[in-house]
Amino acid sequence: MTLDDLKAEWKKDCEIDDIELDKSSLEVPKLHAKYSEYLTDAIVKHKSLQLKYQTMLKDKWMWFNGKMDEGRIRELGWEDDPFDGLKIMKNDMHVFFDADKDLQKLNAQTEYQKATIDFLKRCMENITWRHQTIKNTIDWRKFMAGSQ
Repeated sequence: MTLDDLKAEWKKDCEIDDIELDKSSLEVPKLHAKYSEYLTDAIVKHKSLQLKYQTMLKDKWMWFNGKMDEGRIRELGWEDDPFDGLKIMKNDMHVFFDADKDLQKLNAQTEYQKATIDFLKRCMENITWRHQTIKNTIDWRKFMAGSQ
């Protein structure tokens, strides 16, 4: 499920039926279970992407430093010489790591997953305090009706 899908679903789920507040209150556990599952799945996916990134980073380090065997290089579909004959100083290696398309792609996926997790955490906070919003609405209606 994409972040846009989650946003669209949350847009519907976050609404509180102010006519049937009791029904809205009873939906809280269902919403909590639903978004807890989404959050857990997102955290697991994020961890998987982090591990993938770390493995790719190790492979790139070995490739850039000439420590990877030719069979593995061919298996990954990379060129024999990552620098096309240029001599690179160790201090400048970070520039090549930062500019590497494979690492950038995995990093972007990891950051996207982090944004998804942050969004789901905010949804969960809203669900956690939903009962208070419902209570405040009931109290306000009592006040407006003249009862205390």
